Amino acid sequence: MQEAKFIWMDGKFVKWKDAKVHVLTHALQYGTAVFEGIRCYKTDKGPAIFKLHDHLTRLKDSAHILGFGFPHSVDELKKVVVKLVAKNGLKECYIRPLVYLPYGKMGLNIVGMKPKTMVAAFPWDAYLGKTGEEKGIRAKVSSFLRPQVDSTMNDAKTAGNYVNSVLAKQEAVQSGFDEAIMLDANGYVAEASAENIFIFRHGSLWTPPTSIALEGMTRKTVFDLVNAGIVNAFIKEEVFTRDDVYSADECFLTGTAAEITPVVEVDNRKIGSGKPGNYTKQLQQAYRDVTHGKVKQFLDWLTFVK
Repeated sequence: MQEAKFIWMDGKFVKWKDAKVHVLTHALQYGTAVFEGIRCYKTDKGPAIFKLHDHLTRLKDSAHILGFGFPHSVDELKKVVVKLVAKNGLKECYIRPLVYLPYGKMGLNIVGMKPKTMVAAFPWDAYLGKTGEEKGIRAKVSSFLRPQVDSTMNDAKTAGNYVNSVLAKQEAVQSGFDEAIMLDANGYVAEASAENIFIFRHGSLWTPPTSIALEGMTRKTVFDLVNAGIVNAFIKEEVFTRDDVYSADECFLTGTAAEITPVVEVDNRKIGSGKPGNYTKQLQQAYRDVTHGKVKQFLDWLTFVK
């Protein structure tokens, strides 16, 4: 990990090495934290944070879903994030806000606990590697299923829920693949370990509905780009199986960290030609242009750091 100079913790900017919590912090013991991943991009007008308001609104929603409360308003945190990026002198970075239950109480009864907030910003390159972004990655259908909707709160980005994703990712990497594709309890494709999934099949872009997949920010951006005519395609939410992925013409993953990453092989089966497809490359370029402030139509998605 590349370190930055400062991290914001509950109203104070502290030096990176001094951003610490107690080992008996509730979130460390039980996974009781919600988080977001946000990217800041270099543009001709300086650093610009992509969909900052939407990300922080989802953070607030996640805290509400878990019954935490939200210590700071969305507008307050927007100012914090902008100031943190500027204070760290970052031109491009990854931003991680976290709302967590602190030290002070053990056990599973969290009633009455007041959460704390942390925001970090630091340099981070392509999540699945530059080569993966350009040439595509290999994925494996995981033996670990995405949690059922009645077993946890899947719409909240909860730290504890991601142990499921860690196990799936570990299994995939140890088996020689780059990423895991996870099914739901009915055997339908849900998402990857930390990304949404799209396939291009029968002339349409398909992605699983949000009833079985997280409503990702980059996922929504793909819908917006297609619906605005930036990319000429028909897009729909559709349940599909691993067989459909195997026989798809194209497949790609979307996420703030992964951005838009082609999948060229799943379970040792080539997807389409075995190379990134035309729609995937068009969406990659459109997403790159939008996040770097080159599309006037979507400049309101960017929060510029001055």
